[in-house]
Amino acid sequence: MFEMNKIYNEDCLDTMAKIPSGFIDMTLTSPPYDDLRTYNGYSFDFEKTAKELYRVTKQGGVVVWVVGDATKNGSETGTSFKQALYFMSIGFNLHDTMIYQKINYVPLTHNRYEQSFEFMFIFSKGKPNTFNPIKIPCKQAGKIEKYGLDRRQSHGSKHSMRLYSETKYKATNKTKIAPNIFAYALGKEKTGHPAPFPEDLANDQIISWSNKNNIVYDPFMGSGTTAKMAKVNNRNFIGSEISADYVAIANNRLKQTQNSLF
Repeated sequence: MFEMNKIYNEDCLDTMAKIPSGFIDMTLTSPPYDDLRTYNGYSFDFEKTAKELYRVTKQGGVVVWVVGDATKNGSETGTSFKQALYFMSIGFNLHDTMIYQKINYVPLTHNRYEQSFEFMFIFSKGKPNTFNPIKIPCKQAGKIEKYGLDRRQSHGSKHSMRLYSETKYKATNKTKIAPNIFAYALGKEKTGHPAPFPEDLANDQIISWSNKNNIVYDPFMGSGTTAKMAKVNNRNFIGSEISADYVAIANNRLKQTQNSLF
């Protein structure tokens, strides 16, 4: 058995072994990838983790997998693409390929354009049960637009056709669904973790793919951003984190969040 709303100080495979099949509504995580992140010396078994995520995810649930690539010997590793293809090979749909753009990226000054993004792969187990889209204002909101529709209509015989135009009018909507490139500033949260993703990123993904009281899982909880934003948005969470140091940081953030909510 396991407890809800708890971060387990253990390998995520040990945590998922306790979780029933088809139990998790949503996973949001950013795994340690290539050599870009020093993770207190720990590593993980990607393929076993992916298979377990498929098992514990509900039908219609999603996995948001935030990942990038290192550059080795002058070439990007392509790890992100390899992982995406593997997720698809075990049954997940690649529902969307989103981009996490880093507004204040760190310039590295090499012979290519500066790396300023990571992928946010949205894997779904079948058709997603939930999509609460973030919307943005339309610049032409309220403007009356004309659009035409040409049709061919039979007139007399099958060889006799006439073309007419049907014109209609409509007002532009006030809002539209946001594009799948989300931009965030780095470094606003000082967590003590080497590579936390922004709270706003976690917030936006949790709102988009889950509902209140759903269960959000993070197999690489790090400093607890997923857990914190799940709590803020009235979701339940389960976390795995192999580093005791990071678990302590995450639990402290959760305690502070709890105090600020009440």
